[in-house]
Formats: sequence, C-alpha cells, structure tokens
Amino acid sequence: MNRVSLSALSAEVRKLQGGGRGKVLLAIAIGWGISVGARMIYPVVLPQLREVYALDLVDAGMVLTVLFAAYAIGQLPGGILADRIGERVTLTVSLLLSASALVSIILVRSRTALFVATALFGFGVGFYAIARFTAVVALYPRGYGTAAGVTNSAPAIGQAVLPPIAGSIAVLVGWQYGLGFTIPVFVLVAVALWVTLSKHATAGTGAVDTFTRDTVRTLLSALRDPSVVIATLILILGIFIWRAFTGFYPKYLIDEKGLSPTVASALFGLHFAGSALVHPLSGMIYDRWNVKYAFPIVAVAVVMLVGLPFVGSVPALIVVSILLGTLLGFETATESYLVDALPSDVEGTGFGILRTVVFATGSVSPILFGAVAELGFFDELFLLLAGVGTLMLAIATRLPVAQRSSGRTVS
Repeated sequence: MNRVSLSALSAEVRKLQGGGRGKVLLAIAIGWGISVGARMIYPVVLPQLREVYALDLVDAGMVLTVLFAAYAIGQLPGGILADRIGERVTLTVSLLLSASALVSIILVRSRTALFVATALFGFGVGFYAIARFTAVVALYPRGYGTAAGVTNSAPAIGQAVLPPIAGSIAVLVGWQYGLGFTIPVFVLVAVALWVTLSKHATAGTGAVDTFTRDTVRTLLSALRDPSVVIATLILILGIFIWRAFTGFYPKYLIDEKGLSPTVASALFGLHFAGSALVHPLSGMIYDRWNVKYAFPIVAVAVVMLVGLPFVGSVPALIVVSILLGTLLGFETATESYLVDALPSDVEGTGFGILRTVVFATGSVSPILFGAVAELGFFDELFLLLAGVGTLMLAIATRLPVAQRSSGRTVS
C-alpha cells in the first residue's frame, strides 16, 4: 500500500484519455455529478422545507427515505433498459426526467405532492446509476476500477460544490431557487451526453433482449454466488451508514454544534471534497491489487465517526468533515468487484437488482436516524454508525477474489 501515491494515481487517470474515450468518460461523469449533487441539496434545504410544510424530524426523515427509496427503485429499470437499448438513451432520459421532477418539486403546494415529486426525482437519478457504470465498464474492459472511480468522483465534487451554493441561494432568495438553479444544467448536460455518446453507440446486446428461462437461471445463479452475497452485504451496510450521515449532518452541525446554516453547508461540502480523491484511489487499488486493500481507507472514517460527538471547534470540524470523506472508499472498489462477479450478458440487469436491494435497504436509515434523533440521542447515533462501520470492515476480510468474464461495447 505504500506504493500508492498521487503521481501513480495521476498516471492511471491519464491512461483513461486514449482513443477518444476521455471525452465520453467526462460527459458521463458530469451527468452523474449533477444528478447526485442536486439530490444532496435536499438535506441543505431541509430546514426550509420543514418550516414551509410543518415537518418534524420524523417527517423530514420520511422525505429523505422517499427520495432514497425511489432512487433504489430506479436502479433496476435503468439496468434493464441499458441492457436492452443501450446507455445513450438511458442516461439521457434519466437527466431529462430528473429536470422535470425538480420543476414539479418547486411548483407543488402540498405535502402529498412534495412526496410524489420527490419520489419522481429519486427515480430519475436512480435511472442513471446502472447505465453509467455499465458504460464505463464497456469503455474500459481493463482498468475500469480507476475509470469508475473517476465517475464516482464527479458526484463527490458535485456534492461538495452544489449544496453550499444551494444553501446560500436558499437563505438569500428561497429554497425553490436553491433547487431550481440546477434545472438548466440538467438539460444542457443531457444534450451534451446525447451528442458525445453518439460516436460510441451500438444496439443493446444484453441477454435481457428476451427474458427467457435461461436468462432467469443465469441471473439467479450469479446472484446466489457467495462473493456477490458478501459484497452486496458490504454495500448495504456502507450505504446504511452514508445515508444516515449525509441526511442529517448539516442539521446536526446547526442544532448540536451551534453553527450557522452557511457554515454547516460549507462543512458538508468539505465532506464530499474529501470523497473526490478517495473514489479514484479506491478504484486504482482495486485494479492494481485486491478489493480488500481498499477498506483500510474506510477505517479512517469509522474513527472520525467516533470522534465527531467530542469535537466542537470549527477548525477541528473542518478536519473531521474532510476525513469523513474516506467513508465512500468502500463504494468504488466493491461495485467494481460486483461487476467482475456478474456475467457480462446480464451485467446491467444483475447490477440493477443488487443496487435496488442495497439502496432500498439503506434508504430506511434516515427515518430511523431521524426518529432516534428526535428523542435527543444525536451524538449516540454517530457512535452506532461507527459500530456498523466496524462490522462492515470485518465482513470485507471475507471477500474472495473475483474474475471478470468478457467485455462488450458501449451502446
């Protein structure tokens, strides 16, 4: 592990630019960055939403749970569509659907309509998740862990930049503008993605063009594989922690640490800034060595979760927020590992099923977190999340080495 350096990481990233693939990777990454970055504006504008719609902490947790549950549900149809008609259509539809949902969120006037529009937005973002990953795997049959890490860095950057901007806009002119400024960006990126991917488009070639018994048997066999089961469990635990943490970290900083919304938003952004470097680093470690070697990075975040309740000064919270970005070190390596373990002809569908299970399970953590926080146990909850993280690290030691089957062409 001592051979991992910024120069090695930079060299790996430069390799991704060959054959005109760099522009395609950039378009995919920007689309993923704006999608996830806009979704993470929700926790920042949550105080204003609570005031407008008279939401308590349990209701606020429910809004986030609906958002993340809909995101989970969107994974499977997105994966099936990517296998059937290709990533170009799937990714473009996702961006336009997300933009339409944001318009609805801004225009609604009732709590019920807010929940419905929130679900539509989560579904639209979830639609993007699988197709962007299978597109990257097709573009980079070798070294896709690093490429996936680059695309995962884009939402980290988006989440570092967009929430603070949205928080400032929300305070100055209203939460509707804090969300709404992203809508034209979604549309522009959708157009750019459609044009860029056209040069690499082919017809879908997945086995789910026709859902036969053989397809179902192939899927069931792959999903029962012990390596897939263990990796999926790791993702469930990791997403459970991350959803709860990101859903309430800004509010925790405001209510428990006494910070202003602007400072809390900035610290929230620093958390994602820390994640931006971790994703490609995790992917590079996976490509060069083994998935297990990526998890010591996550141990840093577990330690920070333990220390968070005992930290009060802004300088210390800056350090803790940045280092908490290492939490997502599990994501890129584990997702790359899962794609390795799945047959390529049902890659999108299989990965879609797994991510639906992962994010549907993880989506319950905000409402549980909110309910317990309502009782006054905010600090203790972060210690509990650290315990879950320790369990995840222990399970990661049981992961066997996976072997990639065969590649395909991006469509």
